[in-house]
Amino acid sequence: MDILSVLLILSCLFLLGSSRLHVAIRVVAAQGFLLGILPVVRSMPDITAGIWILSVSTIVSKGLVLPWLMRVCLRNSEIRREIEPFVGFGASLLCGTGLLALAVWVTIRMRLTQSEAPAVLMISSFFLVFVGLFIMVTRRKAITQSLAYLVLENGVYGVGVGMSLDFPFVVELGILLDVFVGVFLMGNLLFHLDLEFEHMDVDKLTELSDLSESAATAGEENA
Repeated sequence: MDILSVLLILSCLFLLGSSRLHVAIRVVAAQGFLLGILPVVRSMPDITAGIWILSVSTIVSKGLVLPWLMRVCLRNSEIRREIEPFVGFGASLLCGTGLLALAVWVTIRMRLTQSEAPAVLMISSFFLVFVGLFIMVTRRKAITQSLAYLVLENGVYGVGVGMSLDFPFVVELGILLDVFVGVFLMGNLLFHLDLEFEHMDVDKLTELSDLSESAATAGEENA
């Protein structure tokens, strides 16, 4: 359990310091496999059929299907790297250490270290959530933000597995459907953005509102 949690933490730090999108997709896929193993390790030696179903469904969805969809999005675009993020990669790693400290603090404040939930697992899960949120607001590429959403959801899943093995089995199925639909729609959105605007920088989408305002002003003047 501790080894899996440490690997999840290291994968997040790698995401914060890497600009290569195809590598980031592989890292998120690896997180899916690690999270799929968690329920089995957590419930040993009393492993039920429901635990196996949860484990297999997690590996298939998080480790195979969703990363494949992201690879399709990446293949349809012309970008390969996250260039000029709002926060540099070196600074992101420094912020990552702060987020890890925050995850430790949250775990202690919620007194999860005194519960049956493994402390290291809860720390790594909260760290996944914080890193996902951080990447969402500090990266320019929409595809990177989609990956960040998956990282955040991985953290939510980890918290659920750590606190209970019965409750997340029901909730996770709904979350997986939401993520699947969200990534599917985002894939179509990214594909059309790439065709129409020749870029995938979300900060440049403000040009749409500027163009619409200019068109409206011109229409009023002509009227």
